[in-house]
Amino acid sequence: MGTQKQIAQKIRESGADYVLALKGNHEIMFEEVRRYLLEAKGSKNFGKEPHDFLETVEKGHGRIETRRYWITEDIGWFADKDDWMGLRSFGMVESIREINGEQTTEIRFFIASIGADAKNFARAVRGYWPVENSLHWCLDVCFGEDQCRVRCGHAAENLSILRHMTLNILKRDTTKNRGIKGKQKNAGWNYPYLLSLLNF
Repeated sequence: MGTQKQIAQKIRESGADYVLALKGNHEIMFEEVRRYLLEAKGSKNFGKEPHDFLETVEKGHGRIETRRYWITEDIGWFADKDDWMGLRSFGMVESIREINGEQTTEIRFFIASIGADAKNFARAVRGYWPVENSLHWCLDVCFGEDQCRVRCGHAAENLSILRHMTLNILKRDTTKNRGIKGKQKNAGWNYPYLLSLLNF
């Protein structure tokens, strides 16, 4: 959802860099980048332009996680590169997780405005998922976002905005030492508390 040309433009215009995940909503671009990176990763000559690679291994809690990061500035072949403001590189992350002898592999692809620096790329990718996962988990568990079947007009987008606003209001409240779900219940049971949240 965040991988949009307008979002990339706003990020660059604000003077920041982006590392955006490629998914099925950009089907042709995803397939082109996926095919290029999968073919290139096996090659000793990973493109003519600057490129970098990093491998990390983490052990703990009965599991071993190996992550391999490839990033390249070889994007001259990509026909739509000028449509993405500041596009400078393509990246790929291969995550191999081993738990009790069972191994699973996940491969993700990214577009970025950063140079071919695998450490910087890894830092950006690793920083993104905890934020995304915790926000999604909270919206789903506390607000039932995944169960919502509203699809009419702009209703889904409007409800999403309201959920985010409500979550922000509940997070900034420090008067109750409870989680989001508990604060929701308090707001439903206690009218003065509800008013204090809305008048913060």
